[in-house]
Amino acid sequence: MTNVTDVADAANVIVNGYAFTMDGAYVKVLNLNKPSKAAYIRKNGEVLETSMDDIELDIVQDYYKRNCKYMEE
Repeated sequence: MTNVTDVADAANVIVNGYAFTMDGAYVKVLNLNKPSKAAYIRKNGEVLETSMDDIELDIVQDYYKRNCKYMEE
């Protein structure tokens, strides 16, 4: 089981309940309200793996594109 508090503390950016965490050349995304919903994306926004539906994934990609400039390298 994912500890949501630990994920939120380690996140580089949290936007509207989604934690974005840098992982080398990739970004881990977790829905903090529904921890079973997650995505693993490249820095350019390309999705590698996800357990999100298409609508939620589209929203997450938009959040990422708007806020990636705030993420630490």
